[in-house]
Amino acid sequence: MAATLLPTLSPPASRAAAALLLRRAPPFPSPLPAPLLRRLLAPAPSPPLRSSPTFRSLATMPSAAAAADLLMLGIETSCDDTAAAVVRGDGEILSQVVSSQEDLLVRWGGVAPKMAEEAHSLAIDQVVQKALDDANVSENDLSAVAVTVGPGLSLCLRVGVHKARKIAKSFRLPIVGVHHMEAHALVSRLVNKDLDFPFLALLISGGHNLLVLAHGLGQYVQLGTTIDDAIGEAYDKSARWLGLDMRKGGGPALEQLALEGDPNAVKFSVPMRQHKDCNFSYAGLKTQRVAVLHLEERCQRAVEWALKMEPSIKYFVVSGGVASNQYVRTHLNQIAEKNGLQLVVMIAWTGIEHFIAGRFDDPPAVDEPDDMQYDLRPRWPLGEEYSEGRSASRSMKTARVHPSLTSMIQGSVH
Repeated sequence: MAATLLPTLSPPASRAAAALLLRRAPPFPSPLPAPLLRRLLAPAPSPPLRSSPTFRSLATMPSAAAAADLLMLGIETSCDDTAAAVVRGDGEILSQVVSSQEDLLVRWGGVAPKMAEEAHSLAIDQVVQKALDDANVSENDLSAVAVTVGPGLSLCLRVGVHKARKIAKSFRLPIVGVHHMEAHALVSRLVNKDLDFPFLALLISGGHNLLVLAHGLGQYVQLGTTIDDAIGEAYDKSARWLGLDMRKGGGPALEQLALEGDPNAVKFSVPMRQHKDCNFSYAGLKTQRVAVLHLEERCQRAVEWALKMEPSIKYFVVSGGVASNQYVRTHLNQIAEKNGLQLVVMIAWTGIEHFIAGRFDDPPAVDEPDDMQYDLRPRWPLGEEYSEGRSASRSMKTARVHPSLTSMIQGSVH
């Protein structure tokens, strides 16, 4: 089956824009989940954060019909671009605005966290206001605010969370804390109303390589992840070393140059072939062809594992900035066709589903201080690790890693 490449809305999607966080509600009519879950993202207990969880009464949750009229403002500042969007509960995107940091990427040869934070701080008010203006709505019209709380760069995450809480406090709006990588995984449901759980998702960007089996909203099994560099980071480093134009990112620049080269001129080995798992390693690999071979091997094994656990899978969803690489898409489509799956490639953005499920925070207290320490989650796994996917080669630090989104949701169910 041919790969489905969705058009990128203006302005062009970047790594951060590719994860903008607003998700469509489930197809209607659809019963709301019961029993309702505790708030997923209650702040950490250390003062001055609030810590007492609450339950949502079924009577307080929107009906399936009313959910179509919900209006969600989404804010994303997890890395190098400032993004905001307004989305309706039926999935209609009313606006989306991105302020690019491509000039900073060129100047610093990649993401410089402190410079990125300052750029977010300068742009956030204008980006959010333009998203509201373009959607022809005001803060008073909103049902809630969604914002990325992790994973990402702490300095950058803090800017978006501060803005979201400021709006929520002023207009008494609930807040939905969004997992950046879940937003990548669920973006396909925003536009493809036939795509239901379960499905396999590959998330590939400048900072992430992640293979997950999506059983349901907030229910994921991690099949594989990067143990060091992600493929997008490898492309960026290679492009920087070669002195290529970084304004559109290292991946596009490297792909353009690769069209002029001989893929067989130098024999590079494919990493980690001795490890029979689905994890990735790009720290020592900086060539496009072998990078994709490594991606192919891991994805083929992940498809086999996923079909063993969920034989009903029909879709292989690929999301993130690297999904725009034609060479990558072609080879991933071959894997999908070989296994009877439909490849859905997303190069866009994606949070109403958790709100409808009752997973949100109450509006901030009116006396909440502006310098409050927020519950940010820079290192936040999406799902629980599949037993066969644990790798002896894993070198990732485990300190300061939050419990996975899936385990937090499962632990909140009564």
